[in-house]
Amino acid sequence: MSQTHELTFGGEICAYLEAHGWLVSQNDAGYDRELALFPEDVFAWLEATQPEQLAKKVKPSMSEGERAKARTKLLRALADDLNAPDPQGGSLQVLRTGFKNTPATFTMMEKRPEKTSNAKVNARYAANRLRVMREVRYSTKNENRIDLVLFVNGIPVATVELKTDFSQSVEHAKRQYRDDRPPAGEPLLTFGARALVHFAVSNDEVWMTTRLAGKHTRFLPFNRGDDGHAGNGPDEDGGCPTTYLWRDVWARDQWLDILGKFIHYETDKTTDPKTGKQSVSKALIFPRYHQLDAVTKIVADARELGAGQKYLIQHSAGSGKTRSIAWTAHRLATLHDANDAKVFDTVIVVTDRTVLDDQLQEAVRQIEPAAGMVATINQNEAAKALTDGDSTSKSSYLTKTLASGKLIIVVTIQTFPFVLDKIASEQSLKGRRFAVIADEAHSSQTGQTAAKLKEVLSPQEIADMQDGGEVSVNDLLEAKMAARGDTDNVSFVAFTATPKQRTLELFGRPDPTTTDLPRPFHLYTMAQAIEEEFILDVLASYTTYDTAFQLATKSGNATPDSALDGEGMLVDEQVATRGLMHWVKLHPTNIAQKVQIIIEHFDANVKHLLDGRAKAMVVTDSRKAAVRYKYAMDRYLAEHKIEAYTSLVAFSGEVEDPQTPQNARELLKGNTKHSEATMNPKGTKDLRTAFTDDAYRVMIVANKFQTGFDQPLLCAMYVDRKLSGVTAVQTLSRLNRFKPGKRTMVLDFVNSADDILAAFKPYYEEAEIVETTDPDSIHRLHRKLDAAGLYDEAEVDDVVEKFVRGAGNTELSGALTPVKRRFVERRKAARASKDAVELEALAMFRKDLRSFVKLYDFLGQVLNFEDTDVEKRSIFYRLLSPHLRDDDETPTVDLSDVSLRHIATTKQADTKLDLAAGEKIKLKPASSAGTGEQRDPKMVLLDELVERLNERFAGEGFKDDQIKAWAGGILAEMEADDDLREQAGANSEDQFLESTTLRDALVLAVADSHEAQSRMGQILGADDAVEQTLLNVLGRLLYRELNDDE
Repeated sequence: MSQTHELTFGGEICAYLEAHGWLVSQNDAGYDRELALFPEDVFAWLEATQPEQLAKKVKPSMSEGERAKARTKLLRALADDLNAPDPQGGSLQVLRTGFKNTPATFTMMEKRPEKTSNAKVNARYAANRLRVMREVRYSTKNENRIDLVLFVNGIPVATVELKTDFSQSVEHAKRQYRDDRPPAGEPLLTFGARALVHFAVSNDEVWMTTRLAGKHTRFLPFNRGDDGHAGNGPDEDGGCPTTYLWRDVWARDQWLDILGKFIHYETDKTTDPKTGKQSVSKALIFPRYHQLDAVTKIVADARELGAGQKYLIQHSAGSGKTRSIAWTAHRLATLHDANDAKVFDTVIVVTDRTVLDDQLQEAVRQIEPAAGMVATINQNEAAKALTDGDSTSKSSYLTKTLASGKLIIVVTIQTFPFVLDKIASEQSLKGRRFAVIADEAHSSQTGQTAAKLKEVLSPQEIADMQDGGEVSVNDLLEAKMAARGDTDNVSFVAFTATPKQRTLELFGRPDPTTTDLPRPFHLYTMAQAIEEEFILDVLASYTTYDTAFQLATKSGNATPDSALDGEGMLVDEQVATRGLMHWVKLHPTNIAQKVQIIIEHFDANVKHLLDGRAKAMVVTDSRKAAVRYKYAMDRYLAEHKIEAYTSLVAFSGEVEDPQTPQNARELLKGNTKHSEATMNPKGTKDLRTAFTDDAYRVMIVANKFQTGFDQPLLCAMYVDRKLSGVTAVQTLSRLNRFKPGKRTMVLDFVNSADDILAAFKPYYEEAEIVETTDPDSIHRLHRKLDAAGLYDEAEVDDVVEKFVRGAGNTELSGALTPVKRRFVERRKAARASKDAVELEALAMFRKDLRSFVKLYDFLGQVLNFEDTDVEKRSIFYRLLSPHLRDDDETPTVDLSDVSLRHIATTKQADTKLDLAAGEKIKLKPASSAGTGEQRDPKMVLLDELVERLNERFAGEGFKDDQIKAWAGGILAEMEADDDLREQAGANSEDQFLESTTLRDALVLAVADSHEAQSRMGQILGADDAVEQTLLNVLGRLLYRELNDDE
């Protein structure tokens, strides 16, 4: 048999398993297709471990024929329990709790014991029969075969389809499951009845699913990762990259731990916001590889080293940290060391997320049937204990709970610092060992807790906290650890996607193989999570407001000069009448204008996504700003009669802001302060729940919901606050939750692309975002693709005509076939002649197709191309690209992500061809060599002014556009001065700058400026350098303006 055949691959896997404690069946002899059981192992297990119970059903006194009938009845009783739905039955329930057949009671698996001292339990555990069976004909309706089936004590628990990358890829295995393994009427494949997981395996990759559903089957990657990216790196033992699956995951102890201590069901209850109808869905949770690996390594390390250790688990957002925490808590709570001593008396889980508490309780209940394993220190009791330190009974509440013997205790963030104090000071807790698991939750802090936090927070973090901001459990841990070092009896496990420098220093482990600097104990990167499509790349469509305006000026439809329109808004006079979207012309000099930009951008680019349910978040820099944004947005929606949706505002506490009118309801009460309750619709309580309602499409936030807020419908973010470091990553990551068909967009009024990129790089190695893209690059790419000679104009027109007409899959595929054949024939010829240049050109053609589509999707937010060639090619290339795959990829035509936008824009400007985004991308700026234009001298001077004043205004929080608006207002006042006009006409620029009249006019102009600029005026009076800068730069500007008027 060929070494490259999948039968050889399967044989090598089985040989390894047989050498490591598994039984192997080379064929399916003895497998009962109808019952989906392997009877030989069922009875071998029962005879070895429960002969007395088996004798109650298969009696020694029976004849051989009677014994055979009794065995058959017993097998059918087992099959009936396996076929019953969870929680009454199913393979997971039967393996963990056994089954009854009056008068006998049977167990069907022995979990790995936590202690090794019980010889009887050890013997039962060793008796578990793990079997791998090859070429299993599983159906009574056909002769279809599955490559491998894994059994435990005769019950099938997993199926495996193998493909060798010498001939086929893992995609073929997934397709085989989807197309050729319908679960209906097949006990082996029915959800939860027998096989709990189905693996698609090749030499390079492993994917898995717990529910087969035909073409709707969703496979998840089960790969180790490759240096922080998707896939698998080289095997450390020299095998193929997926060797870890049978060597590590299917190792006897690990596989039985997965079945006994990891897999569980989760129930999700949802309510349709339109109909109010509730629906319940159930999922079988099998750990993803990084979850399994992290928990396994934490447990092994704690078993060896005991209490007093620190574990920093850096897992990206969307990595399933909630489940990882639940598994870690359960495993540590029952952990014993090599001497059978309990490692931890109690595991403390710190979170403010009820979903974690609920999931933890449910997961532990399924894994450990013993009641009372988890306790929650509820908020009411904890509040009593915290408000009266003199009350012995109240103070003892925490102590009593900690000493109660509960294996897992869930506490709130507010309670946690006091729990640590009790552990350190309470005599009755001396000698007890604890594990503290910190969820990356955030909560507002006040009083004593806030005071402790100031020891470790940066000045900006303290300012945010004082303005109602939130802090994380990790911040609290760091504050406590900074105050005390005696943590030998406490191990800390910190889960976070974005560890700060101090987090690494406190919780990281030194790496002796490199620089000995602290590193995370376990890592699952943002890059891998994005590439594995667990989360979206929020930087794929990130742009600053300046970027949008620069795109406009580079389009060729505009001049680089700009001016103020009749409403005082900074616009480009020619661009305003050409192909730019209306929102680009507005310059964000105040909140009202920014609200207009936000609503117009949302309506044009976001509102229609996700079947018209997409939502947006506006991130402001203070609670007062959030109040003003909410008022301005409500006013704008009312004035423009937009009734389809409204906004919510989220901030902590109350805000006094006389400039924002109070609503009549509150004025009648005499309340002048603004809060969530006064500004949101009456009766709105839980904002997380309210935001799921289709009526609320925009949420305005100030230091709230920027961390730990998961809303898959959130597609767009409008940023109006300075973001850096961890805060930038956490804030923008609110958009990254995956949902089919979702696109993300970020429009940033404040930050630079370089700053955001710098913030993401430590957590995602290859984050790349658009700074300024030249729109003409799409035309250059168009010409480059045309020049490849793989299609002609008639073929483009034919495909586009069929697509727009809705001709259907067959006709579209037929229209694309000549181009595909041309590509394949050229590639075959190049391979045959070993023409490396041609092969590289064809590979680049495929990449350029995708690049064109990605570039079009990005630029389409800002520009109307007014060019049917661009629109046509965006359709043609999007449809052609999936056909031109590497040989080992599965060719498909998927039109699900293609919809109309901007069709025939030259004929109907108000008709849009809505092309939904394809794959998530990281756009790089195209080369601008030789395309530069001389900048308007006036704009150069204004930019110089902003740069120089920013040095003097450092720390004041002024934005560039505020400084420009302030300077522009002063300039307009001074231009109206007749004396200055006369002096400018009669003197040189240097002489004009020395004029005392110029200085006097400047002071008067500042005095007459807007109220919001009063602080700048104060600085001017106190800082001679500011005055000198204004005189020098504004003087030169004024001189040129006044002379231009002559």
